Amino acid sequence: QVQLVESGGGSVQAGGSLRLSCAAFGLTYSRYCMGWSRQAPGKERMGVAGINSDGVEANYADSVKGRFTISRDNTKNTLYLQMNSLKPEDTGMYYCAARINWRGCRGWSGYDGMDYTGKGTLVTISS
Repeated sequence: QVQLVESGGGSVQAGGSLRLSCAAFGLTYSRYCMGWSRQAPGKERMGVAGINSDGVEANYADSVKGRFTISRDNTKNTLYLQMNSLKPEDTGMYYCAARINWRGCRGWSGYDGMDYTGKGTLVTISS
């Protein structure tokens, strides 16, 4: 059974930083693109960042470019999202996602066409 377990959410002031983690269980981790998406209150879920199976290529939503960094450790089956210069509009539930690599990782920003997702971790940014 595949499980993606997110952690690291919390409440910080604007300008602060958070690091999210996602531990993956029950899948051959190195065969999957991994990504993060988020859902802000009252809005649709959107892709934030995606990374290919070997961690070499990453793709970001325009709204987070230059502030967020996605990375992965294939020895630990873990995905990360380093979030800096946080803004109130970054508030939302953040979800980890996995997409099998033969469906393509290039240009994937962590939401559309995902195969698995976690239950999320809440990020709240105050102004």
